[in-house]
Amino acid sequence: MKFKVKPKMSIWRYLALGYLTVILLGSVLLVLPFSSRDGGASYLDALFTATSAACVTGLVPFDTALHWSGFGQAVILILIQLGGLGFTTFVSVIFLLVKRGMGLYSRSVMIQSVGGNRLAGVKTLIRRILIGTFSIELLGAALLSIRFIPEFGGAKGTYFAIFHSVSAYCNAGFDVMGSVCGESASLTHYAGDPLVSLVICVLIIVGGLGFCLWGDVFDCKGNPKKFQFYTKVILVVNTALLVISTLLFLLFERNASCAEFGFGKKLLCSFFDATTARTAGFSSTDPTTLSESGYFLTVFLMLIGGSSGSTAGGIKVGTFTVIVAGIGASLRGKRDVTIGKRRIDSALVGQALAIFIAYLALIFISTMVICAVQSEFTFSQTLFETVSALGTVGISVLTAPRGVVCKLVLIVLMYLGRVGVLTFAFALRRKRTTDEIRRPIESFYIG
Repeated sequence: MKFKVKPKMSIWRYLALGYLTVILLGSVLLVLPFSSRDGGASYLDALFTATSAACVTGLVPFDTALHWSGFGQAVILILIQLGGLGFTTFVSVIFLLVKRGMGLYSRSVMIQSVGGNRLAGVKTLIRRILIGTFSIELLGAALLSIRFIPEFGGAKGTYFAIFHSVSAYCNAGFDVMGSVCGESASLTHYAGDPLVSLVICVLIIVGGLGFCLWGDVFDCKGNPKKFQFYTKVILVVNTALLVISTLLFLLFERNASCAEFGFGKKLLCSFFDATTARTAGFSSTDPTTLSESGYFLTVFLMLIGGSSGSTAGGIKVGTFTVIVAGIGASLRGKRDVTIGKRRIDSALVGQALAIFIAYLALIFISTMVICAVQSEFTFSQTLFETVSALGTVGISVLTAPRGVVCKLVLIVLMYLGRVGVLTFAFALRRKRTTDEIRRPIESFYIG
């Protein structure tokens, strides 16, 4: 008798189910009576919060500090850390702790989850991720405690510093300022504070660039000439996006959300907005007071997001770069898509366009559904919310409570945004297939 060996799950399905498992476990913990201050939360609200935390988004059904107990906040913080690092990192740590060897499949999952491309040195990669992450978060917490401890006391100030440092590095956008600064305050109380604003911004940027990118910088000892091609491109594009968007926010918001500040504070808030809109979700000014231009710019930045293999969401800077390069090549009549002095594989250009179109389709469909069931939301408010959820950003401009359908749609968007649309599509695919028969080429009119 012959026994068929069931093949292992694909890497993509492993990643998709892993995040789903973390979300469901978190929702069960958050629905417990002692997780909230009033003795209980509905399962839908617990699921929404767990999804937002595990997918490092920051959208919340109610203020984190005012609704959730100390236990509930601890669960949220753990979910943020798990979601930021990726659950596969912790699975890999368990493998190492019990001294079990990691097979080729486990190595592949680990590398794919953090955006790497080399199977060798997985232990070194895990060590770097953990040491680097906790060192940066502790440094961020130490700097934030300089402001928070004198203001809130030793215990609360230390807790605030740790919570916001982890939330910022993981690009989550959760805050616990509601208990002292008012509901949904985020970091508006520190809009003109250089220490808090700049520390939060640096944590967001470092977390949003990705583990493998910083590993390359570390290996090259900071010498730009030795950086990998990907590292060079992402650093240049990311810097350009930050500088240009900061200047645009400064121009757009001078008489809107930043009208009451002097030039120095306007510049600081503009830099904060340019940084956090890329997927962190904190706010130093009220997002409902954004100008129309600033509003549109925020949506654009939320869609782009951060770097691949990082704690950030969005279509990713690399995807955006490839699409722009492809458009430029097409308009100039070039056969090859090039970035700098390197040619980009046409299949990669196709994948980048597929991701972009998939994101647009999800935004279009979800916005239409929410507008149909919740007429109290305007189109612009709904569009902002759906992009924020899919980009795992967490900035919100809604003033009315979200309904059941709206919450369910946003839960799906947050999950897809963290797992990745392409990863989810690959997870649904049964097996890798290739066309056995190549059809004849036919002309087709476009444009």
